[in-house]
Amino acid sequence: SCGFDLLTNFAAKCHYRWGAAVPIVVRGPGGGLVGGGPFHSQSVEMYFVNTPGIKVVAPSTASDAKILLKAAIRDPNPVLFMEHKALYRAPSLREDLPGPDAVGELGKAAIRRAGDDLAIITYGAMVHRSLEAAEQLAKDGIEARVLDLRTLSPLDDAAILDATRVCSRVLIVHEDTRTGGLAGEITSRINEGAFEWLDAPIMRVAAADTPVPYAKGLEA
Repeated sequence: SCGFDLLTNFAAKCHYRWGAAVPIVVRGPGGGLVGGGPFHSQSVEMYFVNTPGIKVVAPSTASDAKILLKAAIRDPNPVLFMEHKALYRAPSLREDLPGPDAVGELGKAAIRRAGDDLAIITYGAMVHRSLEAAEQLAKDGIEARVLDLRTLSPLDDAAILDATRVCSRVLIVHEDTRTGGLAGEITSRINEGAFEWLDAPIMRVAAADTPVPYAKGLEA
């Protein structure tokens, strides 16, 4: 929040005002799950998703962190690179990284799990929680597709609408608050582009509209 003015009033608007590119990448930790309290556990992505001129990236894997960071550096626009703190030291996320020539593509989602009964649309640390939930559902014969957005601005509308058409049921999961979270925007886009494919209302799992408490029990 201390850099909000510089990012939203300067970096995001230079190209629109006088054609100047601002090719910067701002890395920053975010999210909760580590007992960081109300200041260090915030999900601030929507402040910037709502700012035209800034791209917002939220990787969920080590490989994506590498290739999407390289893509962000090559992008002529200001890019906010949101790194979830709970993923920094997660042993289960260790993996062999892509080679030096691998570069990702901003604005492209990834299917982390195939399925055609339910589409779970998510990003960041909630990708892994969603995969755990999908495995539980599979025990009951329900196959959930988990779509990792990876980039929050711009969104991959094609992947979102395709998942909706295939599954006909959608659950949107994010750690950010329910009010004003990305789920509302995604729901609107699905209603505009694939409403006739839905067999049930779109549902969402999100945080309560409150700061994250210090007490780990309350945070959980």
